[in-house]
Amino acid sequence: MAASPFLNRIRRELRLGGYSLRTEKTWLHWIKRFIRFHRLRHPADMGAPEVRRFLTWLAADCHVAVNTQKTALNALAFMYHKVLNIELGELDFHRANQYRRLPVVLTQAEVALILKQLDERNRLIFSLLYGSGLRITECLRLRVQDIGFNDGSVTVRNGKGNKDRKTMLSQRLHCLLHQQIEGALSIQQEDNLKGVGPSLPYAIGKKYPNAYRQPAWMFVFPSVSLCKHPVTGIVCRHHLHDSVPRRALKAAVRQSGICNKRISCHTFRHSFATHLLQSGRDIRTVQELLGHSDVRTTQIYTHVIGQHFAGTHSPLDFLASADKQ
Repeated sequence: MAASPFLNRIRRELRLGGYSLRTEKTWLHWIKRFIRFHRLRHPADMGAPEVRRFLTWLAADCHVAVNTQKTALNALAFMYHKVLNIELGELDFHRANQYRRLPVVLTQAEVALILKQLDERNRLIFSLLYGSGLRITECLRLRVQDIGFNDGSVTVRNGKGNKDRKTMLSQRLHCLLHQQIEGALSIQQEDNLKGVGPSLPYAIGKKYPNAYRQPAWMFVFPSVSLCKHPVTGIVCRHHLHDSVPRRALKAAVRQSGICNKRISCHTFRHSFATHLLQSGRDIRTVQELLGHSDVRTTQIYTHVIGQHFAGTHSPLDFLASADKQ
């Protein structure tokens, strides 16, 4: 079913719309599940009732998270509105339960302990996540041109929501980054002798045929092997897959002995935001560094450190004072 003309049509529309390959993969997954749920009926022969039934099933029977249900809805809405030109109208489906979970945050000592267990490359990756507030995919997609040593900045291109932003670069990472970039450029030079180079975004390769030879386009964290570009089919070197640092983190957490927290790559981004707020940084500054569209998303970290009730004392404290009188 993955090679069906209809799914290829959806894939083409997604690429014309400039959606990321990750979004393309995720949305096609949910469209396939929708089709299988309705016993391989073509989506053109279905509509709002079938979509409503599927989304309700995800919430009521599969107990998926809110964001998971939203992702499935977005995929189906794109398919019907943009590909099939069918309006779904109001969808009165059973919504998944919304839970507000506080993010897991590490102490500075715990961050240092985990970093100590990692090899040099992975230590640099997680130092960037913590020191610059990056998502793991944003970090691995960094190219040489995105590192601003002079102004101490990291440029995140095509981040979540297709937005670019700048964040800070710790001076402690300058030396390690220079070494990592030198190694990456050596790999690029060897690839260039074979007529290949780093994978390039959009039509850069067509517009600038020699762009793959320019150091600016090389990934800071290149993959260990060559591959075919999923869109163009050209042999190239992509960035390191995110499964590599994830595996390294799992081993490092186990070795560090931290067993009371559920730690993921995103935990370092949460810790970045929380520690900045604890040090007195303005929430708007933190919002900009994280790339949040709404300050309410950033405000969750004030709950982690207790700023939402700053200056408010427990009534039990006053009771204890009354007892002494």
